[in-house]
Amino acid sequence: MSSTPSNVTRGFLFSLWQWSLTTALIFLTSSSPVTAKPLRLTFTHTDGERPLLLDSLRYKNDAGESFSSTRLSYLVSGITLHRAVGALPVTANTIGFIDPTRSSLSIPNIPNEIYSSISFYVGPDKKTNHSNPAQYTANHPLNPNLNNLHWDWKSGYIFMALEGHWRKPGAKFPDGYAYHLANDANRTLITLKGPIKISGETNLIIALDLSKLLKGLSFAKDGSTTHSQTGDPVAARLRTNLSSAFRILRVAPTRQMPPQPRVKPIDLPAKLTPYPITLPKHVPIPALPLDNPLIKERVILGKKLFSETKFSRTNSISCASCHQGDTLSDPRQFSLGVDGKKTPRHSMPLFNLAWKKALFWDGRAPSLRAQALIPIQDHLEMDESLDNVVAKLKADPAYPPLFAAAFGSGKITPENIGLAIENFLLTRLSLDSKLDRSMKGKAALTPEEKRGFELFFTEFEPRLGKFGADCFHCHGGALFTDHSFHNNGLTTTDDIGLAAFTKKKSDRYKFSTPSLRNIALTAPYMHDGRFATLEEVIEHYNSSFERSATLDPNLAKHPTGLKLTADDKLALIAFLKTLTDPAMVEKSNP
Repeated sequence: MSSTPSNVTRGFLFSLWQWSLTTALIFLTSSSPVTAKPLRLTFTHTDGERPLLLDSLRYKNDAGESFSSTRLSYLVSGITLHRAVGALPVTANTIGFIDPTRSSLSIPNIPNEIYSSISFYVGPDKKTNHSNPAQYTANHPLNPNLNNLHWDWKSGYIFMALEGHWRKPGAKFPDGYAYHLANDANRTLITLKGPIKISGETNLIIALDLSKLLKGLSFAKDGSTTHSQTGDPVAARLRTNLSSAFRILRVAPTRQMPPQPRVKPIDLPAKLTPYPITLPKHVPIPALPLDNPLIKERVILGKKLFSETKFSRTNSISCASCHQGDTLSDPRQFSLGVDGKKTPRHSMPLFNLAWKKALFWDGRAPSLRAQALIPIQDHLEMDESLDNVVAKLKADPAYPPLFAAAFGSGKITPENIGLAIENFLLTRLSLDSKLDRSMKGKAALTPEEKRGFELFFTEFEPRLGKFGADCFHCHGGALFTDHSFHNNGLTTTDDIGLAAFTKKKSDRYKFSTPSLRNIALTAPYMHDGRFATLEEVIEHYNSSFERSATLDPNLAKHPTGLKLTADDKLALIAFLKTLTDPAMVEKSNP
């Protein structure tokens, strides 16, 4: 754990406002595209010769067990192109994060030649593996908020995460498997023979064959989990199989990228005041919006708009009506909209949103600015039109000068309303809990809290004598969330969650994973607020979650629950209470 004070601004960051403003200006003033012609490595995944389809329970392993893959993510490093015998190889100082949405990486300045082979490692080198994961920029492959392959502060990265479902004969619903290859000893060298002809813009397409990666493994006999504990034969088998699981599929010219859309100028006021924020050293850098840098004038406007009842048809409901207090959460199971109508889901707490990739329980909003405008138009919430809201704000003498201070144009528009509220919400940070202070040596966890910490970050793996609470897969890292969507085994209702937005059957009953920071302050819990206490939440995971086709593999791998003892559950709750930020209890101002 780090002992660096949280109020020390990291040299590479300075502050969120400075980073966002500087990056935005560089982004907007770039006069020409990059003309370099790098080698592109593109990774694709197969089962034998067939392209691998995610969430498809159609594949069979050597044991004849049907299985699917819901996740296949990994890190590659140490990429080297080998010349003829006696010639120096070309090694790239490049690391790549590969998953279905991020399948390629570029290597600059590769000489045009015919190479005998290419080699790379699955996993980073030892020094990088144990470096501070919060040092990397928002889009860097090693940023844990991007890759979700770094779940605690002591074990380094997961080199490869392979998760999915497998079906026992006669079973109604599949079980889950979760193979996580990690630890320095499991860094694996891959060498692929050529010849590889590099000429101009070249795309080297490399396939990972899942049938070869799982060769010789049976989920039923060998185990459906591994977290690469020393001496684990499942991890040893995966490492052995990796060396033959990759192959060069083909070498092809790089496709010409389509022209990029013109960038809209940022509507900044002539006089502005940067909004200074610093981050603790252990918190990853967020991907802030380049076109909405943090400035005090916009934050002040956004805060006022957040509490503005003119947003509703009846002039009685504001954002703050459902997102109350310092945690911007709602103690009610369901919030009330206009005319006393109940909303169908529990209102989520609104803090630490700068790292969040999709908003709402079902992920239907791609940004905070978009999210801010949706409740205004929802008939169960504010039931108002954006045109009417704009007219009301223009008629209020308090707003024109505030918009003029926040925007160069001074225009009161739906777009600027969204940008101002986004600016305000980006400043709602909560990163100073007892746990954070303990990492700086300014507080000490009790033995019970330490036991809860250990349970939280320990895999439930009875095969190897490990009996943890297994929380970290979805709630790991400094933010205590992976910002993803999971079916966490709640008794199903008509609300199908993410699938209502994506229209995919494989997304049924998946909901956004909330942060566990301030969890003791933000009851009730789950998307429908069904649990009033932390005790109920833990008991749900301990024994009673509902099995279904889309149940998250990290739950589906536990057919009988976690079997935590009464003392274990008390320790886990004690640890969760160390995530409370005093600033969220005491009155604070932006």
